[in-house]
Order: sequence, then structure tokens, then C-alpha cells
Amino acid sequence: MITKPPLDRHRAFRLAGTLVGLAVVLGACRHAGDVAVAESFPNDYRQRHPIAIEEANRSIVIFVGQARGGLTAAQRADVIGLAHVWLREGTGAITADVPVGTPNGRAAADSFREIQATLTAAGVPPRGIVARSYRPEDPRTMATIRLNYPKISAVAGPCGLWPEDLGPSIKNKSYFENKPYYNFGCAYQRNMAAMVDNPADLAQPRSETPAYTTRRTTAFEKYRKGTTTTTTYPESDKAKLSDTGK
Repeated sequence: MITKPPLDRHRAFRLAGTLVGLAVVLGACRHAGDVAVAESFPNDYRQRHPIAIEEANRSIVIFVGQARGGLTAAQRADVIGLAHVWLREGTGAITADVPVGTPNGRAAADSFREIQATLTAAGVPPRGIVARSYRPEDPRTMATIRLNYPKISAVAGPCGLWPEDLGPSIKNKSYFENKPYYNFGCAYQRNMAAMVDNPADLAQPRSETPAYTTRRTTAFEKYRKGTTTTTTYPESDKAKLSDTGK
């Protein structure tokens, strides 16, 4: 009967140490991969959907009929409003895309001259208006005059991206780790970016306005004399309907 010689203990220890080291290396690689996935989807919604400051276009559309060579009252108000907003937030010239070679081409040219005069009267310098001609791709559509200009805008998104399932699954580890889903907070960030009046407020605070020295001096003088500093308005009682609550 032939028997196998006993296994060398040192060789067995070396083999076990090699296996343990390999397991540690593989575990480290798997942990690094999990960290990379976690970093690609931050828990903070402000990092997943940051609000960016960039230059975007603001535009209005003027519809012009074939037999009308001017602006309506509502269209004239839109053009004046565009001019006032451009003076406050515009970062470039107002570009007017005027259709040519269309059934309403002549009326559009007459309307553009009135638009140009209205913008100039509202304070837009002549060099701030640039006219461009274009031909619509579909001749069946009604050609319009498009006015647009660049401005600094705050943007966020896009929303509606679902890279993972919301429910429990083998691939979705965020569900078991109680982490927010990717699209969470995107609508809030997008609405906040749309509502902000001055996008620069998201990056830095505004400078303080000068103090009302006259009113502050009056309040300090009352405080020095020991009298009340409360402001009273004599005309406030005129709006009351009765004295029942007195």
C-alpha cells in the first residue's frame, strides 16, 4: 500500500498567506469600486444637480400678417418691455431675425422698421440692434420676427433622469443603504434657478446700500432722551372700519 507523504507545514502556511493577501487585494478593489460609484451619485442634491451660471438667450416672437405692416398695441408693449429688460440685464446686442421671400415679407420689413424705432425710443442705442434675414424651411408655416439677446442666467438640470430603479433590486444598492434617488431635488434646483432675479446673488452677496442717516439720527436722539423709538403713523387709523376692538 502506497501512502502520500505528509504536506509540509511551512508550505501550507505560505499558501494560506498568499490566499489571504489575494482576498484582501480583491476586497480593496471592490471597495474602491463602490466608493467610485458612490462618488458619482453624491447624497447632497445640490451636488447632484448644481445650479450653473451661464449665458443664455431671451427672446420674443412677433407675428406679422400678410396685409399688416405694423405692430399691434400688445406687440408694441412687448417690444418696449424687452427694451427695458435689455437695459438692465442684456450682455449683447438685440438680434432681429426678419423673414424674406415669404408672403408676409413686405409686411415684416415694415414691422421691423417700427420695432427698430420703438427700441431706439426706449433707450436701446442703434448699434445695439442687429438685423438678420432668414427664409423659413417650411413655406407653409407663418414666418415671424424673432427678437433675442444674450443674458446671464441660472440653469439646473436636466431633470427626469433615472439611472437606477427606485425599488429593491440586486443592482440598486442605494435602496438598501437608504440613500436618496438620483432625481431627488432636481425640480427644486431648477425652479430656484428660474425664480432668482439676479443670478449673481447665487455666487456672492450684494453690497450694502447707504444708511438712511436722517431717520437713524432721529431714532438715536429719542434713545438719548429716554423716549420710545417706536414709529407712529397718524394715518394708519383711517383704514379701520370701526372702533369695536379698542
